[in-house]
Amino acid sequence: MPHWSETPLKVIRRVAACLALTLAPAAAAPAAPEVCRIQVQGAIGPATASYIARALGEAAGRHAQCLVIQLDTPGGLLDATKEIIQSFLRSPVPTVVYVAPEGAWAGSAGCFITMAADVAAMAPTTSIGAAHPVQVGGTGEKMDETMKQKLENFTASYIEAIAARRHRNAQWARSAVRESASITAEQALEQNVVDYVAKDLPDLLRQMDGRAVGEGRLHTAGAVVVDLPMTVRERVFQSIAHPQVMLVLMLVVMYGLIGELTSPGAILPGVAGVMALVLLLYLGSVLPINAAGLALVAVAIGLFVIDLFAPTHGILTAGGVVAFFLGVFMLFDRGEPFLRLSLAWVVPATVVTGLFFTFVIGAGIRAQRQPPRTGAGTLVGRTAVALEPIGPAGGRVFVEGEYWRAVSPELVAPGQRVRIVARAGLTLEVLPTIGKEEHG
Repeated sequence: MPHWSETPLKVIRRVAACLALTLAPAAAAPAAPEVCRIQVQGAIGPATASYIARALGEAAGRHAQCLVIQLDTPGGLLDATKEIIQSFLRSPVPTVVYVAPEGAWAGSAGCFITMAADVAAMAPTTSIGAAHPVQVGGTGEKMDETMKQKLENFTASYIEAIAARRHRNAQWARSAVRESASITAEQALEQNVVDYVAKDLPDLLRQMDGRAVGEGRLHTAGAVVVDLPMTVRERVFQSIAHPQVMLVLMLVVMYGLIGELTSPGAILPGVAGVMALVLLLYLGSVLPINAAGLALVAVAIGLFVIDLFAPTHGILTAGGVVAFFLGVFMLFDRGEPFLRLSLAWVVPATVVTGLFFTFVIGAGIRAQRQPPRTGAGTLVGRTAVALEPIGPAGGRVFVEGEYWRAVSPELVAPGQRVRIVARAGLTLEVLPTIGKEEHG
C-alpha cells in the first residue's frame, strides 16, 4: 500500500510497476505449437511429390513442430517415391507418416515413404508392405530376368538403407521387397517397423510429445493442427493420373482428330482432340505404358482407316477391333493395383471404337463419295429453256432459278428446250432436245 506521505508521482510509479509485474507472465506465455497435416490418397506420382515438397516448405515457414502425412496408397512410381524420400531427408521440419484412417494401406511406394519418415505411425486395422518392384521408370516395358534381378537388388538395398537410417527393422524392409511381405499395424509396431499405433491424430500427437528428432524434441501435445490442402493444379494432375482417364483421353484424341480430318471445318472435334493429346502426352510421361500395347492400338487405328477408304467387307475392321482390345488390355502393367485397367473399361471402349469407325466415320466418307445432289454440280443432264438464240457464239438459258451463259454446236431457237451436256466454269454446253426428252 502506498504511504500517505508519498507524493502522487511516486504513487503512480509504484502502481505502474505492480501492473507491469502482473501482466508480464501473460505477455510472455508462448503460443500453442503448430503441427501441419496433409492427406495423400491414391497412387503416388509426380503431383504427390510436388505436393509433399510444397507442404514441407510451408511447414518450415510456419515453424511447425512437424509435418504429418496421412497416407493411404496402393503404391506408385519409383521416380516419384525417390523424390519424396529425398525431400524427407533434406527437410528442416520433422516428417511424420501416419497410415490412416482405419483400413488404409501403405503398399509398395507407400512402404518406402513410411520407412523414410522421422516418425512412422499406423492406425489400427491398417497394413503395410508388398513393396516388390514391377516396372522401371515410366516405360512399362517387360523386363528380362537380368534387368528384373537388378531392379529387385536395387530396391531391396534402397529400402534397407532407409530403414537403417531411421533405426527400423531393415531385415523386414528387405523382405517387403524380396518376398512382398505385408503386415498389420500391431505386427509392424512389434517388429519395429513403425514407432506408434494411434487410433487418431490427437492420440498420435500425445504419444509423440517429447520424442527426440534430430537435435530437438517434438512438442505436440495439445498442438494446433493446420491442414495444408492441395492446390487446384495439384488436384487436377493428381485426379487425371489414372489409367482410366488416359484411356478416355486416348479415345477423345482418336475421335476428335479423325472426325476433324473427315469433316473439315467442324473445329470442335479438332480442338478437343488436340487438348486431349497434350494431356495424353503428359500422362504418357508419368504413367508406365507398355510399348507393345501402344503399338497394337496404333495398328488398330491404321486398320480402321484403311478399311474405310478401301472397303474389305469388314475384315480389316474386325482385325482392328481385336488389335485395339489387346492393345488397351496390355497398355498398362497389371502387376500394380493402381495401374489395372479392368475389362469393365476395356470392353466398352473397344465396342464404342468399333462402332465409331464402322458407322459414324464410314457414313461420313461414303457421303463424301456420293455425287452432288444440289447446286451447280447437278446441272449436267438437266433440261432448260433457251431465252434467246443459242449457237457457237453463245446465248442464255434459265435453269435452277438462275441465268446461265450457254453455247451449242447447233442453232437453238428462243423458247426451245435444251439438254445440258457439259459445264465449263460459268458456261454450259447444251443440245436441243427432241421427242420425249423435252419433258426430261
